Amino acid sequence: MPTFDTASIILIAITLIAAIVNGALGYGFSSLTVPVALLFYTNRVLNPTMVIVEVAINLFVLIMNRDSLPRVYKRVYPIVIGLVPGVLLGSYLLASLHPSWIKFFTYLLLLPLIFVQAAGIRRPIQAERLVGLPFGAGIGFLYSVTTISGPPLAVLFNNQGLVKKDFRAALGLIRVAESTMTAIAYAHLGLFTRQSHALVPLIVPSVLLGIPLGTALIRRLHPETFRRICMSFDVWVVSFGLSRVLVDLKIVAAPANYAVMVGAMILDAYLLYVFFARRARTPADPAPVVPSG
Repeated sequence: MPTFDTASIILIAITLIAAIVNGALGYGFSSLTVPVALLFYTNRVLNPTMVIVEVAINLFVLIMNRDSLPRVYKRVYPIVIGLVPGVLLGSYLLASLHPSWIKFFTYLLLLPLIFVQAAGIRRPIQAERLVGLPFGAGIGFLYSVTTISGPPLAVLFNNQGLVKKDFRAALGLIRVAESTMTAIAYAHLGLFTRQSHALVPLIVPSVLLGIPLGTALIRRLHPETFRRICMSFDVWVVSFGLSRVLVDLKIVAAPANYAVMVGAMILDAYLLYVFFARRARTPADPAPVVPSG
């Protein structure tokens, strides 16, 4: 039986919220869970647990959108091939570096990616296959270090104009591949420990409850607004975590470290204002069919 302390209760709560978001949008479980959970656990403990859970979640997303696979697999297979070197390098660094530095790089990589999404920046790529291999390597590295890859994948697929079902199928295919590869690499490096396994029964009930709740909830909400609010939550948590780890690593002394969080929240508030101002000017526009984030 799992023991319940403050960290366990918060983990259960955040994974339930993240599962609801994943059920609504088809992704987002790690990008919401990890920034919060890293306040209480190291990547070496948390990542193996997340990978185990995500193999199942991503497989479910892929099966639910399997009809779109014939339309997307040729577009994503270069990314899948590129995952291999990235996963191997990232897994090795996870096993080698100090946990605080892994947290620092996790938060540092996530924050600009969230802001790119929040700003709605889209730059369609013409040489899609040429970009696929290096992009896949970067995604594999990011995922194996942080278990997060949704933000850059969403930016890419939105740029390329994938419709909702194709978006989810492409995302599911890549994330099944990356989570499976990462699980194999973690097992080889001995990263699956008793501490990691102990977190699984805390997370699984949240996933089983949250995903169907999210699927039902999104029918009553505007997907883009829901997605944008989730991104603001991510900004607050990631900037707080980055501010905290700057002190742990003695890079910046308190309270100056919280300037990062204040700056991030000001920028997010501006982008949120721009988002809702645009929505107010176009009230008759239909809900977007392609999620991102």
